[in-house]
Amino acid sequence: MTSCNMYQLERQKQTITIEGKTYYPQEFNKGKESALAKQSEFHHDLYLFLQDWFSDSPHLKVQTSGSTGTPKEMLVEKEKMMQSAKLTCTFLGLQKNDTALLCMSLNYIAGKMLVVRALIAELNLYPIAPSGNPLRDIDMHLKFAAMIPLQVYNSLQDSIEAERLSQIDNLIIGGGAIDNQLQELLKPLPNKIYSTYGMTETLSHIALRRINGNEASEYYSPFSSVNISLSEDNALIINAPLVSNERLYTNDIAKIHKDGSFQIIGRKDNIINSGGIKIQIEEVENLLKPVIDCPFAITSIPDPKFGEAIVLVIESAIDEKLVAKALPPYYLPKKTIIIKAIPLTETGKISRQELKQLVEIKIKEEIKREE
Repeated sequence: MTSCNMYQLERQKQTITIEGKTYYPQEFNKGKESALAKQSEFHHDLYLFLQDWFSDSPHLKVQTSGSTGTPKEMLVEKEKMMQSAKLTCTFLGLQKNDTALLCMSLNYIAGKMLVVRALIAELNLYPIAPSGNPLRDIDMHLKFAAMIPLQVYNSLQDSIEAERLSQIDNLIIGGGAIDNQLQELLKPLPNKIYSTYGMTETLSHIALRRINGNEASEYYSPFSSVNISLSEDNALIINAPLVSNERLYTNDIAKIHKDGSFQIIGRKDNIINSGGIKIQIEEVENLLKPVIDCPFAITSIPDPKFGEAIVLVIESAIDEKLVAKALPPYYLPKKTIIIKAIPLTETGKISRQELKQLVEIKIKEEIKREE
C-alpha cells in the first residue's frame, strides 16, 4: 500500500467531535449538508473545510497571509498536514476528548491546522467565530487554544477574559510577533504559553518558544525532526521532511545558537539600505515600542541622497524628541506620516506592501499641495 493510500484510509477512519457531538466522514459528503453547517456562518466554514478534508483528493488549497506581498494559493498534501499535527499534539501531550478552541479563520493555515490537530488527537473542538475577543462568550476549561497576539492582548484587558486565558492549559500564539509589553503581561500566568515559528509552507509551526514559567526562553526550539541552517546572507533554511518535500529558503534573518535553538532578527525583504547602512525594520520598531503608545510601523521611501529613507508611519502625532532618544542617529526617520490605521493582514501582521502604497499616496498628496 502506498503512503498516499495509507493516509487516505486513515482519514476515512477519522471522526471529529465538535461541541461534544461526534461526526463521521460520510456526514461530509458532497451535496449533503449536516445540521453542523446550519449552526452559524463559522460552523458552515468548518463544515466546508471538513468536506474538503474527507474528499478523495490527497491535497488541499491553502492561502498565504500576504504580510509582505500579495496572498497566494498553495496546494499542500493532507498527509503532510497530518504529520505536522502529530508533531504538535505529541509535544503538547494532547489526548482524546481534550477540549480545544478554534477561534482563527479557516481561510489560512493556522485555522485549518487546528482542525487537523483535533482530528488527529480526537480532541473536542469548540468553534468560535474569529474576533478580537474570542473568550468573551466561552466559559469552560480548555486544554488547548491557538490565537494571534491581538486576540491575546485584547483578552488580557478584561478581568474575566484574562482569567479564562490563564486557565487554558496549552496556549500557542502565532501569526505575528509578540512584543515585549505582551510578553511581560503573559509571564506571570500559570499555564503553558508558547510563541510559534512557522509559515504556510511549513504547514503551521516547526518550532516553539516558551514565554512563561521555568522553561521560558528568548529562542525558538525546532521539533526534533527539523534541521535548520543559514544561507550566505543569514536567512533561515528549513529542512523538515515530515511537512515538506523540499528545503525551504526563508526570508527570515536569523541567528542559530550552539544548542540548536534560534532567534529571528527580521525579514530579508524588510531591510532598508540608507546611505549604505543596512537597517532592519523590525529592530527600529522594537526600539520604538517602549516610547510609542499607539499603532505604528516603519517603512521606507526612495531618496535621491541616501537611496532609501526611513519613514515612521503612525496613527497619531508624537513628540519627535522621544523618537530621537530611543534611536541611534542612523535609525532616525527622515519623515513621519500620520494615517488613520496601520494596515494589517487578516492574521494581524502589518501588511508591508499596503503600507508602502499608503505612504506613496500620502507623499503624492503632499507634493500636489505644495505645487
